[in-house]
Amino acid sequence: MPELRSRTITQGVQRSPNRAMLRAVGFGDRDFNRPIVGVANGYSTITPCNLGLGMLSERVQAAVRESGAMPQVFGTITVSDGIAMGTEGMKYSLVSREVIADSIETACNAQSMDGLVAVGGCDKNMPGAMIAIARMNIPAIFVYGGTIKPGHYNGRDLTIVSAFEAVGEYSAGRISEEELMAVERRACPGAGSCGGMYTANTMSSVFEAMGMSLMYSSTMAAEDAEKADSAAESGRVLVRAIEKQLLPRQIITRKAFENAIAVAMAIGGSTNVILHLLAIAHAAEVPLALDDFETMRKRVPVLCDLKPSGRYVATDLHRAGGIPQVMKILLQHGVLHGDALTITGQTVAEVLKDVPSNPRSDQDVIHPWENPVYPEGHLAILRGNLAPDGCVAKISGLKTPVMTGPARVFEAEEAALGAILADKIKPGDVIVIRYEGPKGGPGMREMLSPTSAIIGKGLGASVGLITDGRFSGGTYGMVVGHVAPEAQVGGPIALIKEGDSITIDATRLVLQLNISDDEMRRRREAWRAPQPRYTRGVLAKYAAQVTSASVGAVTD
Repeated sequence: MPELRSRTITQGVQRSPNRAMLRAVGFGDRDFNRPIVGVANGYSTITPCNLGLGMLSERVQAAVRESGAMPQVFGTITVSDGIAMGTEGMKYSLVSREVIADSIETACNAQSMDGLVAVGGCDKNMPGAMIAIARMNIPAIFVYGGTIKPGHYNGRDLTIVSAFEAVGEYSAGRISEEELMAVERRACPGAGSCGGMYTANTMSSVFEAMGMSLMYSSTMAAEDAEKADSAAESGRVLVRAIEKQLLPRQIITRKAFENAIAVAMAIGGSTNVILHLLAIAHAAEVPLALDDFETMRKRVPVLCDLKPSGRYVATDLHRAGGIPQVMKILLQHGVLHGDALTITGQTVAEVLKDVPSNPRSDQDVIHPWENPVYPEGHLAILRGNLAPDGCVAKISGLKTPVMTGPARVFEAEEAALGAILADKIKPGDVIVIRYEGPKGGPGMREMLSPTSAIIGKGLGASVGLITDGRFSGGTYGMVVGHVAPEAQVGGPIALIKEGDSITIDATRLVLQLNISDDEMRRRREAWRAPQPRYTRGVLAKYAAQVTSASVGAVTD
């Protein structure tokens, strides 16, 4: 490989004082002309998702150095959604996406780095890193820390969602305290991100589909040797991308986003993928809107039988052929852009050329196109007088696709959870949790605790829930999130009164408050915005800057 010239040198760091600083961290005379590769290391012991990232970052650094570049590792943060769930701390989760993006952009541009390998695990690591990558537009690749292996109890696979649902089951008297503790002790057996097709595995999968991660890397288990080997190969691929000056915005194109959405639908991915892809598209200056997801939903069936609503976990998907097998099926049926570029320099069609056109017959994780799990995608965009700017629902597999019931209104997640656990929610009720949006929360908390409690109580098919907050990738049932405009800015969700009739119609894609236009107008005129919940610190800054969920809840 020819010697590569660092942009650090071209921007003036050839002067002796600057070089002296670099000598202190290991640069020799010949190293100053080599490209500097930032390794954004999300390692922490805060969450099992990020527990193995230090070792992966070391493998990346070694491979980058062997390939003729100079790796420079720096840290970035993470928030454990699973630990923060149901608490005030969860308000910082979506905020952390922006902090991660800003920190990576700051480190790379301040030190004039020539490329980036971002190593992340938990939910916001991935979109945070990709937002930074799209903004900076220097050669980059994402390395996923890998999925956790499932826990096991009484012959069934466990994930973190099993623990949340067990709380509801225990509260309802359906399981004993001993069984509750048995599930808790076994749900998370080691390192890695939550094992179902929840947000982390959804985002890793769509990054693979977009060409920004290596093929097969998104479904590897964190603790398996192939994950470390893939991380090292990612470092080598990134150095070649620097040599070719293959830039993210050549890869993260409109076609790449359409590929990502198609894969998200096919795998039954998290509702959060919509929020994050909108934000990444904004950073990349690629037009993308909520309606684009609805267009793709109608074209792509759900092909994978994965948790939370299905049977299998990400490691099962990996053994069945992984995301490349899903992509090849989509390519064969005309819903994937085969000419889209990947970080290897090859097109999607080229990297998939040796993948079989049909899934293996000895597995039933990935279904063939002709026999899908569901005939259309599961992530639907609903509109109506309660969500004129749109909202997001998982609709596949709903036992009750249409529901009209009385509103049970709560101003915060904790109040709703308390009512569910205290048996104050009855079949037919529609729970409303508001002032949990990007500005109102602030931070747009995930509602996994109340939705899991609903499932645990046996109310999943008979109770609806709408919110201007969002949901964990582990959520399923008659739930509608990202309601926009949010309550804090006077959206219609702020005008609902206890007992109002609300209709959720997943067939007509409607979210409706059943009152007259005149009554809606009177309520709007009487409404007054509540005072911000935070007036200082990062949450106050976030609330002042963040936009609507309908455009990705971006801050720039």
